[in-house]
Amino acid sequence: MDNVKILAIVGMSGSGKSVIVDYLTEKGYPKVYLGGMILGEMERRGIEITEENEKKFREMIRETEGDNWVVEQAIKETNDLIKAGQKRIVLDGVYSWTEYRTIKHEFPGCVTFLAVVVNKKLRYKRVGGRQVRPLNAEEIRSRDVAEIENLEKGGPIVAADYYVLNNGTKEELLTGVDRVLKEIQF
Repeated sequence: MDNVKILAIVGMSGSGKSVIVDYLTEKGYPKVYLGGMILGEMERRGIEITEENEKKFREMIRETEGDNWVVEQAIKETNDLIKAGQKRIVLDGVYSWTEYRTIKHEFPGCVTFLAVVVNKKLRYKRVGGRQVRPLNAEEIRSRDVAEIENLEKGGPIVAADYYVLNNGTKEELLTGVDRVLKEIQF
């Protein structure tokens, strides 16, 4: 995997992962959306996509297919991009410690983890006001607990190589992202 660099974006719901990923895809970097593996499988099985159904399905698929199911799908997609000649790839939304460890093992020396963090009160406000899948305060609290306790989402955030703070404007966030991109020569 000569010269391949993979940037894995991690963070809690509403932290700004999608803003960063959209910015990077606009720059021409292909993305592999780990959450999309879940949504795609739900659609394939005819399951309505709601917050409650998604939560149950995320946990059920890991129980029935194994903790590595999502990451195995993402690895296949990432390897397909590499075979097609892509040298810079964005992984959108690594959730669990298992996914983190598996990606590090599968792509040794190629992956940098970037965590986006934001003050909780502001994150909750942003999640409540977003156009796609808005959640109220109780729903986001419930999702946070489920993701931390059941999916071990905190591990990849704590173990990230770089952090960007998203308490300000979009421009400030993307300036922080650009600093990281420059440092890692992405």
